[in-house]
Amino acid sequence: MKEDHSLEFKEAPSASFLKTVSAFANYDGGTIVFGVRDDGTIVGLTDPHKTCLNIENKVNGSISPQPDYSIAVNDANDTVELTVRSSPYKPYLYHGRAYRRSDIASLPVDQLELRRLVLAGQNLTFESLPSANQDLTFTYLGKFIKGRLGIKEFDSDTLRTLGLLDRNRGYNNAAALLADENDFPGLDIARFGESISIIKKRSILAGSSILNQFDQAISLCRDYYVQEEVHGSTRTEVQLLPEAAFREALANALVHRTWDIEAQTRVSFFGDRVEVSSPGGLPTDMTEEEYLSDRVSVLRNPVLAGVFYRLGLIEAYGTGVQRIRACYAQSINQPDFTITDNTATVCLPLIADARQLTHDQDLLLSHLSQIIPKGMTEIARETDLSRSKATRLIHELVRLQLVRVEGAGRNTRYLRTSR
Repeated sequence: MKEDHSLEFKEAPSASFLKTVSAFANYDGGTIVFGVRDDGTIVGLTDPHKTCLNIENKVNGSISPQPDYSIAVNDANDTVELTVRSSPYKPYLYHGRAYRRSDIASLPVDQLELRRLVLAGQNLTFESLPSANQDLTFTYLGKFIKGRLGIKEFDSDTLRTLGLLDRNRGYNNAAALLADENDFPGLDIARFGESISIIKKRSILAGSSILNQFDQAISLCRDYYVQEEVHGSTRTEVQLLPEAAFREALANALVHRTWDIEAQTRVSFFGDRVEVSSPGGLPTDMTEEEYLSDRVSVLRNPVLAGVFYRLGLIEAYGTGVQRIRACYAQSINQPDFTITDNTATVCLPLIADARQLTHDQDLLLSHLSQIIPKGMTEIARETDLSRSKATRLIHELVRLQLVRVEGAGRNTRYLRTSR
């Protein structure tokens, strides 16, 4: 057993444990075990029952408001276990400061995070706060709603139904994001060349409705990843990237990002993939495991999510990862999801459909490993193909990004890619 984000050991009570109590109460909760060294060695307490009472008094006298916790003595090993639950009346302050967990440390929050805790304690979100600009127009949203929902009249009643307008408080920040003009950060879209240092084209979409930005980004994606193949007199449209996956990734990035920071949502177009990166990481009450499994849907911007849902831009709450993966059900290449404290990034590879490979390509690919590299002689022997044919097939699979090359000359080896 070792310390982690929600578990801390203390050989003996010291004032620093109260910072951890604040952090646990403000966020995901956790447990502090007294009488255990940092390395997990149990040393016990001289008088655990007296220590238990002292800990309880310190929590009650030093943390404001009082958090939801329980404390118990383990008489078998003379330790005390303090369990602090995530509590509703945030922020929980120790000596006037709120704390958060960073790995196994408890650190003071910055002013931005403190404002978020204050909102959470009032059961409010940034999007629900009144907009600083109340002179808003909704031409683009109106056209979108009339076209998608078949509504003939778009007026203030419609905006109230969508949760964008309150009779007393006026428009909220969610309304401002959907308005024809706003001051929020937009989309930073870049098309890269052979490397990330080569930018072929860059587009900053900002100052307009995020629905307008969404549509423009979809149009750019089509320009780059939809091509026509001519077979005789027939033209066939071929999608190099599943558009449905890109729409889902982009819609979820806009709906679930944090909007109270001056950071743009980034869309990066590469020769073999698209990356969509949204600021803010995951909501406080969601783990990476829950995000990837679509088991729990925690909405950072419920009003915005409701509008996108009504417009059919997201299918349902908490199914984004599942729907993106479904777009690649028949593809060898698979999407990737990377979560950090500050960003959530979805990587969408171009399609390399196993059904589109020839029999020989599929045969050769099945004999390659992602871990153990093989030389051309070994590959030709295992597949019972001539060396020249195996070489030609390998080069074709390399171009499809299904095989990667290691070494050079006589030391050249080949591996199956992870996508």
